[in-house]
Amino acid sequence: MSPTAFHRLYRISSWYDLLITWPYMTPLTLGLFWSAMNSAHAAAGLAPLPEPNTYAILFANFTGSVVFVWSVVRLRLNNPQLARYDAVGRWLFSAWMLNAVLNGASPLIWGFLVIELTFAVLQSLPVREPAQTVAA
Repeated sequence: MSPTAFHRLYRISSWYDLLITWPYMTPLTLGLFWSAMNSAHAAAGLAPLPEPNTYAILFANFTGSVVFVWSVVRLRLNNPQLARYDAVGRWLFSAWMLNAVLNGASPLIWGFLVIELTFAVLQSLPVREPAQTVAA
């Protein structure tokens, strides 16, 4: 992958994380998101989601806050080397999502898993060295 394409991918993945994780940051936004997910379940003919308990809300808020801040750091520092660390996190998140869906979690998670795995693979690919300019 070219350095320019890798940099663009890295920035897109950071913006994606901001978009996806902000609803998890607070109990209020998580409640609104959970209601929207329940509506998506109903529209798809799936069983309603269980109501999250205090601990589920706490850990969702922790995770949402950390991923949101990590996304802002990646965008502000604008350092594609951070994409390698991000790729490791994406492989881990993918493993936990796969574990969840294989143990009965919402099938809607498959959509998030596909995106997560795509970014994990792409951010793990080698990047070509930039072309050297020869001084005349």
